[in-house]
Parts: sequence; C-alpha cells; structure tokens
Amino acid sequence: MVLRNVCDLRRNMSPLSHEIVAEPEPAPDELLVDVSVCGVCHTEIDEIEGRTPPPHLPAILGHQVVGTVVARGAEATRIEVGARVGVAWIHAACGKCRACLAGNENLCPDFVATGRDVTGGYAQQMVVPDRFAHPIPASLSDAHAAPLLCAGAIGYRSLRLTGLGNGKRLGLTGFGASAHLVLATALRRFPFMEVYVFARNPDERAFAHELGAVWTGDIDARPPVALDAIIDTTPAWTPVLRALEALAPGGRLVINAIRKENTDRDVLSRLDYASHLWLEKEIKSVANVTRSDVREFLALAADTGILPEVREVPLEEANAAILDIKRGIGRGARVLRVA
Repeated sequence: MVLRNVCDLRRNMSPLSHEIVAEPEPAPDELLVDVSVCGVCHTEIDEIEGRTPPPHLPAILGHQVVGTVVARGAEATRIEVGARVGVAWIHAACGKCRACLAGNENLCPDFVATGRDVTGGYAQQMVVPDRFAHPIPASLSDAHAAPLLCAGAIGYRSLRLTGLGNGKRLGLTGFGASAHLVLATALRRFPFMEVYVFARNPDERAFAHELGAVWTGDIDARPPVALDAIIDTTPAWTPVLRALEALAPGGRLVINAIRKENTDRDVLSRLDYASHLWLEKEIKSVANVTRSDVREFLALAADTGILPEVREVPLEEANAAILDIKRGIGRGARVLRVA
C-alpha cells in the first residue's frame, strides 16, 4: 500500500493506494522478509497528515512487521533463512554517536524509522538490516506479535520511565493499542499496582475494567486519589493539562507520542505553574524505541502470557483500519493480514 501525498484524513479518507512496485533486494547486511502481518499504528496517521512525514514520496508505511526470512546478504549471518522475525520502528542507528554508545540508540541523530525513512511492512516483502531484526518467540502468533513490536515496546519503555513499582498508582490517558498493553504489563510485573484509566470512549473504559483497572473515567474526570505517574498515549494536548492536575506531588507525566496534533494546542495557554507544575511534578517524553526495548518486551510477553487484543483485516483494508484509529473506533490493535 503506497502513500503518494501528505493529506488531511478528514478530507482524503483513502490516502493509501494498492500498487505494484519493484521487489526489494537485500544489501550485504540485510535480510529479505516475506511479510505475514503488519500492525497499524497511530504514527501512520502522523506520517499521512504531515506531522512526521516520509522524507520521500511515494512511501510504503508500516513498522510492526512479522514475517519470514527468505534471503539474506553475504554479511547478514545472525539470523537464518526460514526464521520468523519482527521489524519495529527502529530500522537502524549509527552505533557510533554518544547516544548509541550510551545505550540510547533511540536518540541517535541518524535514527532511521521503518515505514517512514525506508520502506515498511504494508507490502508483501521488505528488507531490514540483520542487526535490527527481532526473532519472534514460538509461543506468539504472527498477529499477536505484531503490536508488541511498537505499541507494546513503546508502552514498556514508557512504564519504565515512570519509575514506578509495586503499590504505586499509575494513570493511563487514552486506551488504545499501547495503553491496553501497558495495563497488562504493569499488573503482570507489579501485582499490587493500582491502574487508573482516562478515556472518552465508554467501550474503552469497560475494556480497561475487564483488564484490571481499579477506576476509569472520562478524559476530564478527576480520579479519587492523586496519582504517582501518568502515561499519556493520546494525540491531543488537553489530556496533558488534565494529567498534570491529577498528579501527586513529585509525580511524573510520561508522554508516549511521536507527535501531538494541533487541534487543541491553544489549551496550553492555560498552563498554570501552581496548578500543573508546582511541587516537583515532572514531564518526560518518550522518543522512539531501542532494540533492547523490543526484545525484552517480546520475551516478557512470551514468558508471562501478555497478549494484545487484535482485530485482523486484509491489507487492502488499510485505509479503513487507519480511519478507525483516527476516529477511536474499536478496542485493542488493528493488524493487517498481508500473506
């Protein structure tokens, strides 16, 4: 599925077209992967609408890819032909800069994003550097593994960045593909943690209760207690202010989003130091993921039985799946069936 022009999804509800393109060929350090499935992520909306646009058009999106290695370059010796692998948002990093050497390849100035800077998984085949392909545990199906590569891995990183442990109170603002995996992960790792969920959609709030949230409310609701940390997974700005108001002294807001939309940006003019930041409250953003985030979370999910709620649709219905995410329709994650 090919994106040819940056557009507004409110005016162009079919930004992707089904086209025949040349088959990719692996470079010496790359694997050629037959794509089985590819998860749909809100970041695709940011790419389509120009908040983090592909540097070159046309482009093939998609960065939650599961498939089978069918060929490899002469230098790609880490993974065998026939192996099942995942490809995540991190397609490459330089490995030499200060960030990479410190283990923060997600902050590399030469970070390369799958499905944005290079061809992604909304296609039958793709290539990936051998070092940036992730073996998929045998216990995970293709469809269940796909959302773990981004929604799960970035949620795992967000949870770590809260600094919380057992007995603490965690808030989740928005309850889509990433947040429902954060909730499951938090309760597996910290069984005495309390999770509070803010979501506009009543179905999402009911889903959060099913998964173990102790309280749910609308985005504008006030929780019954102050929270130690909140992870914001929404594309909007209003939840940022509401979350800061709900934090306990010394609490931390972690914003899990590649970009924010500008529809309610004027709300930031109401930022008030005393109400929102006083008493050592913190704001921290999440930037991309590292390979270790992806691999650690895949192993954790396989070991503890963390599985995303998924709905599979054919690749040809990618436009409809993206619109569902834009409109907040459905729960869990959308996964495109390619093979």
